[in-house]
Amino acid sequence: MLNIAHRGARSLAPENTLLAAHLGLAAGAHLWETDVAVTRDEALVLMHDDRLTRTTDVARRFPLRAHQSITTFTLQEIRCLDAGSWFLEDDPFGQIATGAVSAESQRACQAQKVPTLEEALVWTRDHHWGINLELKRLPRRLAHFPVVARVLATIQRVGLNLDQVAISSFNHAWLHQARGVKPTLRIQALIGENADRPLDWGPLTFDTYNVRHTLVSDEELRQRKQAGIVINLFTVNDETDMRRYQGLGIDGLFTDFPQRLNALA
Repeated sequence: MLNIAHRGARSLAPENTLLAAHLGLAAGAHLWETDVAVTRDEALVLMHDDRLTRTTDVARRFPLRAHQSITTFTLQEIRCLDAGSWFLEDDPFGQIATGAVSAESQRACQAQKVPTLEEALVWTRDHHWGINLELKRLPRRLAHFPVVARVLATIQRVGLNLDQVAISSFNHAWLHQARGVKPTLRIQALIGENADRPLDWGPLTFDTYNVRHTLVSDEELRQRKQAGIVINLFTVNDETDMRRYQGLGIDGLFTDFPQRLNALA
């Protein structure tokens, strides 16, 4: 079963940073998952939220614009932000308090910036690792931005082998587009975007589905697996759940605790 470090080892480091990737690799994950966002000047960066407030010091740097979308900031503006100190202040998973985050890692948090996609791909390439790129939905004003073409071009430019990368998204039209351009690229359809709505598997036109685990029963998982579908579940942090999904033959788990999943292997 694949151990997929969700936004890197985000229980041990600021999410979607190269430090989180480094600690995910050190924790024994098979690959890391990260989110691709677009800046005002059409640069590709790693960021999950539409706004920068949760994971940077944007409120201090740009107090009048803090709650604006990331798509209203230039790459230069985003690169001046501190993307790590918040983790030390918030300890979002309580791992600093338990002593699970080393003093060295805590010091490294203070130097973290929002990475560009190219930096993330080069880092992954140089560490002979794997990466899952989730293409985030774009605001209406960027509806025609060629995100798939830009991502594929960046992968090619840095020389990352296609067997080291997977593309995922809740926007399945983008996935069809990517598969049309690169038929051998690993494509993974995300489903379960809304935690309070039933799953919609659609016409099952993809080989791999990344599924919100709280919306699917064990019996349905068995049925889908028997039908030959590759299934990865997100986001699984509880050891009891991890063991259960191991027993069900699930193909991979996205987890904020790759160190915990690795210990069960």
